[in-house]
Amino acid sequence: MITRTRRLLALGLAGTAALAALTATTPATAATPGAAPARANCPQLSKDLPWYGDNRAKLQKMIDERGTCSGRHDGPRPVAAFDWDNTVVKNDITDGTLAWMLRNDKLLRPKSWRATNPWLTAAADRALTRACGHGPAGRPLPTSDRPACADEIMEIRSTAKTMGGAEAFAGTWNHRRTVPEYAWIPQLFAGLKPATLTAYAKQARAENLAAPLGTVQTVGTHKVAGYIRYYDQQKDLIRTLKAAGFDVYIVSASSEVVAEAWSGGVGVDAAHTLGIRSLVRGGKLTTGIAGCGDVKDGPGAVIPYIDGKRCWINQEIFKIKGAEAWRQQDPAHRIALGGGDATTDVTFVGDATGAHLVLNRNKDEVMCRGYDNADGRWVVNPMFIDPLPRKSGAYACSTTGYTNTDGTLGPVRRADGTVVADQQDLIHG
Repeated sequence: MITRTRRLLALGLAGTAALAALTATTPATAATPGAAPARANCPQLSKDLPWYGDNRAKLQKMIDERGTCSGRHDGPRPVAAFDWDNTVVKNDITDGTLAWMLRNDKLLRPKSWRATNPWLTAAADRALTRACGHGPAGRPLPTSDRPACADEIMEIRSTAKTMGGAEAFAGTWNHRRTVPEYAWIPQLFAGLKPATLTAYAKQARAENLAAPLGTVQTVGTHKVAGYIRYYDQQKDLIRTLKAAGFDVYIVSASSEVVAEAWSGGVGVDAAHTLGIRSLVRGGKLTTGIAGCGDVKDGPGAVIPYIDGKRCWINQEIFKIKGAEAWRQQDPAHRIALGGGDATTDVTFVGDATGAHLVLNRNKDEVMCRGYDNADGRWVVNPMFIDPLPRKSGAYACSTTGYTNTDGTLGPVRRADGTVVADQQDLIHG
């Protein structure tokens, strides 16, 4: 059955604590042209938390138009959906949890490395076997004492290559529905009880929240981010949306169990947290992953990734089943606000009918669409902590900004088929 667990390295290694504490903002303007005057009883975004330019006013206008102050009281509640890693928090909870588990010998040895993921190569199998040694399946991997073992796992997770540079995954998959190295980490959690993984994720959460800004930790020989922070602006946005009557969801390419251990920190419960949903057998997580739409449960052919996030939102929030869940729906069955930071989020963020919020991490397709701003509703903001500087050169929107289903690159196109011109990076740290 499917766990719901109460429903079931781009690691931001940036800089020093001083730089990390910087916010990427300029003073916000008082209002967006054409915005209706705020009413006293309308939930308001905090004016003490800085946003770039007039972004706060744009979001407030959308909240007023779609929420309880709109005067519309019939019909379903408006929906807002957010990616998690580097959107609601700074840094990555999967990487934070994995690092903690590797340092504390909490991963269990699989019966076979090849069996963990159908795309794992023979070269990766050999590298993992050589680095991690042999032992009984189901026993803890000695990753704290064998840095080579931790290194192979971290390298495959972050680069999809072995420490020796060999490709770790090969074969055919839909590159807009899954990415093997993302699916592989929840598959490494196989054999654990969901409650056990929750406990590990919470311990990693406490450690990362307590660590000073800018902390770097060592896993094997990898230097990775050792801190995570909730963005105050996003916590306030979610609070305001909920107060204005929005139904707020998280949709993440992290393990759903791990995401649930974090989402309560912004007032989002497990029932409103969507992630990679591992299958459970005999009370333990397996390498199986829940399917979506017309894709059945299996080895991870679909996860909440690019078009997969649309499918999960359509299926779980709007109850649209089968192949139809992959298609963009009519405005009444789409989210009002979508928030993300990367191309993994571009489809569902683009589906939003009220505002498309993007934090700038220099990811091509989502930034091409954000700067093109075809419908006038894209809201681009630098990261709130340790923002990236201006990207060198333009985004190659007209040639290689779009990832095709076979993994090849092509031009980013608007809904009418016209090609988006290359875009300069205008909103940055």
